[in-house]
Amino acid sequence: MKELEQYIESYFGIAHLDALQTMSQMFKPVKLSKGDFYLQTGNYCDKMSFIRSGLLRIFVNNDGKEVTQWISSKGYFITDLASFIFDTPARWTIQALTDVEIFTINKQNYQKLGEIVPQWHVLEKLFIAKCFIFLEDRIFSHLSMSAEERYQHFFENNKELFHQVPLQYIASMLGMTPETFSRIRKKQLS
Repeated sequence: MKELEQYIESYFGIAHLDALQTMSQMFKPVKLSKGDFYLQTGNYCDKMSFIRSGLLRIFVNNDGKEVTQWISSKGYFITDLASFIFDTPARWTIQALTDVEIFTINKQNYQKLGEIVPQWHVLEKLFIAKCFIFLEDRIFSHLSMSAEERYQHFFENNKELFHQVPLQYIASMLGMTPETFSRIRKKQLS
């Protein structure tokens, strides 16, 4: 659990050892096999998880076409935040692309964090703000960068994914057709 404690400390800024240990004990280790679903669209998400190893794809089926929102890897938290916080049906399907090890906290224990960590509500706001800023950056890149620039930026920061997941998932995540992605990729490799 030391690894989880380090990530909790880095994500939430909690340095108090007792609080870190208590929080990490609320997360339970879970393993998913390749192809297993963490969550499916329409269900309620009652958990949040930290990825210890493996890859999870977040996507939606839009009129028979799958649109990949993100591919999460080691060191990231995963949930359908709107469903988790507001008890609404999940928008996203989350599926294991590889065998995955995660640490999971259920909603009931997540809500108890405010009782355990006195500054939790401030830390939670900062965590959600970080998530929001991350999404703003993604939106900004889609609005301000060309397809080639988005490809290059993503490739520079996620080279390992290009060898681990089907490229059509990356194309979808970058807002490109597989044909455009392939053309850009071919140009970049030459």
